[in-house]
Amino acid sequence: MIEKMNLTHIVALEQNRDQMVSALRDLGVLHISEKSGADEKINSRFSLLQKLSLELSEYAPKEKTAETILNDDDFEEMFQNTKKALERKAVLEEEKANKLLSVDKISAWGDFDPEKVKELKESGLDFHFYRIDKKELKKLNETQDIKYIKLASVDKMDTVAVLGELSSEITATEFLLPEKGICQLKSEIKLCETELAEITGTLKNYALQLESYKAALIKTQNDAEFSSVKNTAKSQDGLVWLTGYIPVSETEKFVACAKENGWAYQYETVEVDDGFVPTKVKYNKLTSLMKPIFDILGTVPGYGEYDISFWFLSFFTLFFAMIIGDAGYGVIFLIAAIVLVLKSKKFTNATLLLTVLSVATIIWGAVTGTWFGLESAMKVPFLKALVIPSFANYPQYFGMETTSVQNSVMKFCFSIGVIQLSLACLMNIRRKITRKDLSMLADIGWLLSICALYFMVLFLVINQPTNIKIVALVVAVGFLLVAVFGGMSPEKTFAQGLKSGLSDTFTVFLNTISAFGNVMSYIRLFAVGMASLAIAQSFNNMSAGFSGPLLIVGIIIAAVGHIMNIVMGFLSVVVHGVRLNLLEFSGQLGMEWSGTAYEPFKRTKQLKK
Repeated sequence: MIEKMNLTHIVALEQNRDQMVSALRDLGVLHISEKSGADEKINSRFSLLQKLSLELSEYAPKEKTAETILNDDDFEEMFQNTKKALERKAVLEEEKANKLLSVDKISAWGDFDPEKVKELKESGLDFHFYRIDKKELKKLNETQDIKYIKLASVDKMDTVAVLGELSSEITATEFLLPEKGICQLKSEIKLCETELAEITGTLKNYALQLESYKAALIKTQNDAEFSSVKNTAKSQDGLVWLTGYIPVSETEKFVACAKENGWAYQYETVEVDDGFVPTKVKYNKLTSLMKPIFDILGTVPGYGEYDISFWFLSFFTLFFAMIIGDAGYGVIFLIAAIVLVLKSKKFTNATLLLTVLSVATIIWGAVTGTWFGLESAMKVPFLKALVIPSFANYPQYFGMETTSVQNSVMKFCFSIGVIQLSLACLMNIRRKITRKDLSMLADIGWLLSICALYFMVLFLVINQPTNIKIVALVVAVGFLLVAVFGGMSPEKTFAQGLKSGLSDTFTVFLNTISAFGNVMSYIRLFAVGMASLAIAQSFNNMSAGFSGPLLIVGIIIAAVGHIMNIVMGFLSVVVHGVRLNLLEFSGQLGMEWSGTAYEPFKRTKQLKK
């Protein structure tokens, strides 16, 4: 059920701004759609905390150790020290890299002491060092007034130490004397490494306090939210006010808080098409099983749309069972669910959902006679007795023809489709009757068209005898109802609605063709289920070819094949099982899943993603 909301305006004295925001946070029921940004100082601290905790996580030990959360003062001291250590580490790493680069540049010249060369210069011996090719070296030899000493080759080129500078007539590359020699640079690199090791040890100790960083991040996140709401509040003439949405069910709780704090407030009824109204879905014990799926998909119905949690769960469970299609796989899922429950010592929505899906898969696999794709399972009397012959994947054991069984399963798939799509039409009709909305006649038209198209699909796919003239007549009547009444609404006159509907006649024609495709699309349940069975059988046949010493190879092939089949089955559930609910069914309902989740302003204990 989607809870009703009130747009609520709250007014307090300007001097009580902080107190009002704090009380609203403690109350935890007000959803503010558009908030101002938090103070930059808080945002910067959050970003820095996040950065440091991420860097520290690289130093955390693999095995978790028991941690106590540091108090604010101790954490702040560690935080500042961590920041300094990481900054110093970055400086040292850059210094080390530069020194290594310097060593690499001068290593070909050998180890030397630049200070001694400087001393020679100061004594009047101004030596310059050059790399020179053989042609230029020969020219240098022929020049009598240049004094030089030939040194060892560098990078396959001759090198010379020249007293004074070479003239421009001789081409050579001068080697500029560095400030430090290789020995000194290596000594300094070692000092860098020693200090880096000390810093690494310090960071490893700080990494043991990652839980304290998480606590600080949550606290800063709450501070940022508080700052954001505080900045959102408008003020004038000594008053401050906030506007947001409160569930009707929380009205009494809010009124008590307002009286206690001396606030003035006013409610406004919200329109269903107001795009800012958040959606709060109230789940019961059964429909809450779908919450993990909705959270993964990130889907939220609009405020004026339907809560289809129950129907989504019902059809999704059936789709899952038919797509996976194997009772043996269902047993594996059920064992996994039991293990998870035993490990966590409690049932969660996720484990309950997995249990329901497992049982449904076992039931469907049992009635079709599918146990790990093994035909030999039908030689077990108990397993054979569970099969519904018209759905059997091994029809020869029940005196059935393969074509007849496949037609029965396809008809079952199309029947599910027409039931689900018809349900969407009935839900629309029921809602519009209460609103006295004439466009409900258009939904009756869609209901007629879908039911007639169902028989058309059966005629085309499994050759079931059908009176095409009656089907065409019913589709035509449905088309006219949609074209005439599709544009109606309580806000329009009959003439305006008629004009709006008739102007969309071509769109209605295309949508009618699309409705035929929607019914046809449910054949994917049959096709994917058969593909899964075929894959399982193929790997079983491959593994059956190994015997004797190679039996273990056959077992590995079968195990890998079934694991791959299960993985592909899960992907198929997402692609096909979810699609039939979110596109075909939701599309017929007119749902866009464009809602904004209800997120009240409150102190949180978890980091937001």
